[in-house]
Amino acid sequence: MTIEAPLPLRVLLIEDSENDAVFILRELRKGGFDPQDARVYNEEMLQDALKHEWDLIISDYNLPGFSPTRALKLIQEQNADTPVIVVSGSIGEDLAVGAMKAGAQDYIMKDSLKRLVPAIERELREAKSRLEHRKAQEIIHHLAYHDGLTGLVNRAEFERQLQQALTETQHSHKTHGLFYLDLDQFKIINDTCGHVAGDELLRQLAVVMGDQVRESDTLARLGGDEFGVLLLHCDTQHAVSIAEQLLQAINDFRFVWQEKSFAIGCSIGLVSVNDNVRAVGDLLRQADLACYAAKDLGRNRVHVFDRDDQEMTQRHGEMEWATRIRHALDEDRMVLYVQDILPVCEVSTDFHHQEFLLRMLDEQGEMISPGAFIPAAERYNLMSAVDRWVITHALRGIARNSVEDSQALGRYFINLSGASLSEPAFYAHILEQLEESDVSPDLICFEITETAAISNLQRSVAFIKNIRKIGCHFALDDFGSGLSSFSYLKTIPVDYLKIDGTFVRDIVEDNMDCAIVEAINSIAHVAGLKTIAEFVENAEIFQRLRQLGVDCAQGYYLERPKPFDMQG
Repeated sequence: MTIEAPLPLRVLLIEDSENDAVFILRELRKGGFDPQDARVYNEEMLQDALKHEWDLIISDYNLPGFSPTRALKLIQEQNADTPVIVVSGSIGEDLAVGAMKAGAQDYIMKDSLKRLVPAIERELREAKSRLEHRKAQEIIHHLAYHDGLTGLVNRAEFERQLQQALTETQHSHKTHGLFYLDLDQFKIINDTCGHVAGDELLRQLAVVMGDQVRESDTLARLGGDEFGVLLLHCDTQHAVSIAEQLLQAINDFRFVWQEKSFAIGCSIGLVSVNDNVRAVGDLLRQADLACYAAKDLGRNRVHVFDRDDQEMTQRHGEMEWATRIRHALDEDRMVLYVQDILPVCEVSTDFHHQEFLLRMLDEQGEMISPGAFIPAAERYNLMSAVDRWVITHALRGIARNSVEDSQALGRYFINLSGASLSEPAFYAHILEQLEESDVSPDLICFEITETAAISNLQRSVAFIKNIRKIGCHFALDDFGSGLSSFSYLKTIPVDYLKIDGTFVRDIVEDNMDCAIVEAINSIAHVAGLKTIAEFVENAEIFQRLRQLGVDCAQGYYLERPKPFDMQG
């Protein structure tokens, strides 16, 4: 027979009677607790005791010269999470209700101490639940203002602080500095070593860069491999010096992954924040432009924004990228790849789906990853043309492959950009291509990122409803990346949720990420949606997804992207 050890309990007694305190402690020991106690009976003693942590506070309600409501107020101010149980010899119903309103969780008469242990067990459970809820709220609040991967300030918070700095310049005429930093070799590492390596690189670089900026400065991850730095009360000359130190630190850094060492470079655009600029958007565009100028001038350097060279830089960058993308579209140098989306549970009746992925061949026939040209297509309003090319060629390819049964191979997922959803004629293009290819709409599932969908929510919802009316399906990609993701599920009528891979890839090691994935999956199922986990890169992640009941998975562990057979 196993005898359980008494449960340690840090208990503070607010009790003027030593004999009553002895009876209470004896009851606790009989109930299986090992009380580590202290007894106080006036305000000074209570204030001193509240400097320490307690699991439970038991208070009499009749203390000579010490108001019980005052005691409860002090506890609420300093130890609000600690449960309080009033144990009194004589207390009327009105006083008991008053004690509960003042912060006590329960009240027990001293002649009914048998109720004490069950009450304590209940309150300890509820206190634990309250503490876990508060910690979760703190984490959510932190995530609202910080990047989940690097822990740095996120773009929204960075723009808020930049607005504050800009407002200050208009009143005090002080000057600040702004960096826009873009890594030069990140996409190579991401493509050759996978997303896990890319994420680890970003985490390590965040530490390297943080060591180079001043304590008063703000370092933020703006998205992907782009970072921003706000330097308060810093003139241009000093800002250039800090930027060069930052650049040198990144150049000296070596990223090691699977016994391979990688050198990293970056391009930094610098702009002065002064009373000549009125809008945050203008500042970010100028810094972005200076960063692209640094890239055009040979990369791995600092470039200070100058209004005199703005037109030259814009013309050079826009002409180069716009021309290359347009030529690739005209010359059919875009290439479609597919990646399987497979069922996670063995009992699943669904067969595998496939997502279309895009590549581009350059002028010499070398393959260019989407990370290299998609941002430029978005920047220069070419995404609608890219989406049209993908839809046209994907549907033609599906038709040539003679898919007859939508349940035989599953569905084909096609990515759309927010820009395409905003174009009035784009929906008509989809209808036209479906009719020409004679592909069943049930075979097609369009997808858009959560961020793009909510950026123009009304138009997105209308587009999705129209798409689903004709028999196509819709998926919300990167779900969970937004600050209010769950609140949009009642508004956006989709069939699938693709869980943001930044949460999926660490679910084995990170309990919070696992809890987030579990919550997304549970709520999606309540809403009648199928879930797809992205970035599944090893067997452990896949097994955990199976335990959580996620429907489908996609990632390098299951299959790497492969060329799509366009000829059938």
